[in-house]
Amino acid sequence: MKNSNSKLSRRLGLFPVTNIVVANIIGAGIFTTSGFIMDYLGNPLLMLILWLVGGIIAFCGAIAFGELGATFPAAGGEYLFISKLFNPLMGFLSGWLSLIVGFSAPIAASAIGFSEYLVLAFPSVETFFSSSGFFSGVALKKALAITIILVFTLIHSKGIVFGSRIQNILTVLKVLLIAGVVGAGFAFGEGSLVNFKNNENLSFSFSSWKSIGLSLMFVMFAYSGWNSATYIGSEIRNPKKVIPGSLLISTLIVTVLYILFNLFFVYALSPDEIKGVPEIAGLAAGKAFGAFAESVISLFISFALISSLSAFIILGPRVYYSMAKEGYFFRFAAKVNLKYKVPVGAIILQSSIAIILVLSGTFEQILVYMGFSLGIFPILAVFGVFKLRHQGKSALKLPGYPIVHLIFIVTGIAILVLAFFERPLESSIAILTAISGIPVFYWFKKKET
Repeated sequence: MKNSNSKLSRRLGLFPVTNIVVANIIGAGIFTTSGFIMDYLGNPLLMLILWLVGGIIAFCGAIAFGELGATFPAAGGEYLFISKLFNPLMGFLSGWLSLIVGFSAPIAASAIGFSEYLVLAFPSVETFFSSSGFFSGVALKKALAITIILVFTLIHSKGIVFGSRIQNILTVLKVLLIAGVVGAGFAFGEGSLVNFKNNENLSFSFSSWKSIGLSLMFVMFAYSGWNSATYIGSEIRNPKKVIPGSLLISTLIVTVLYILFNLFFVYALSPDEIKGVPEIAGLAAGKAFGAFAESVISLFISFALISSLSAFIILGPRVYYSMAKEGYFFRFAAKVNLKYKVPVGAIILQSSIAIILVLSGTFEQILVYMGFSLGIFPILAVFGVFKLRHQGKSALKLPGYPIVHLIFIVTGIAILVLAFFERPLESSIAILTAISGIPVFYWFKKKET
């Protein structure tokens, strides 16, 4: 299996790769987490500061991953980097976590978010199906979520070029949506600058720091995907230039959009109105522009979430493809369709897991679980830059070493520790999920020998 001739082809340039990264970052997180964060903090200015801090941390990570991606320009992301720089077991565990949490769960979350916002935009549809006895409201939303996963599984099984063209359109529309809502909100919408005043003073006790750590983990969940160009390194033209360029450009774009979007939330809604609200974007639009606008914006957000779902379906299978080529995953995941040049088996596997998660209805329950899980292995990968530099094997030495790398590592560890103390159950489950991959790794390894 290690000598498989199956290969992906390098067809993507800077623009489509940047679009994929932007789409991968802007997902369910920005549309759902600010309400939870405000509930933890009760302080709108601190919330805005954390969104800026999250962007800085993500940018530091993008610099480090840009160097790693230029040095190892192949599919796999953290799996590839950690396997090459440390050992295959640790690399496998990162890929194992990617399969269960890193991609399949966000696909399910984006699909559920899509169905929630779509039904919010057209409430009469839910009423019709419920009264006719065809579907309950919950069943209708699950059916819509599963349908959209199947549609984009089919689209991305038809090739990376075709899929990336669809992705380009979706991503541009998503960015225009956020920019348009923010611009119109401040220019024409109802709101108040009084909302920016501090409602609750934090004591900065250990309890407050735990709340800050958990809030920042939610922020970093919303930024997750800043490293996604490295997952498709085998399909990028001129990867030494395009991988770091796409990561840095996309992270800057998203940071600006996120801060502006949250400024709009706070302008349109009081802190008490924001607290604990998952459909924060729809609520803010309704308060700023009226009920009709709430329906329209909810419709737009539902399609924005399609863009995120689409990007996850593109990226995740490249990790499993890379693992399978090394002999550490099911063989079918390494098979590339001869006509479309995509790992169709890996795509279908990932979407199947996402559908199972949709049926289990776990989005709200595993939000913390996803956030903790996604923070573990990027830290180890960034440690790998120190090893690259020490060995003199870096193909592209980006500026900021070692300060930006230490910022990413120290803040990442601090967030995980504080989040663990605040939510030990979900954090422990995330750790156990990663550890559960150890016997699986040795099973695959024994199978290959």
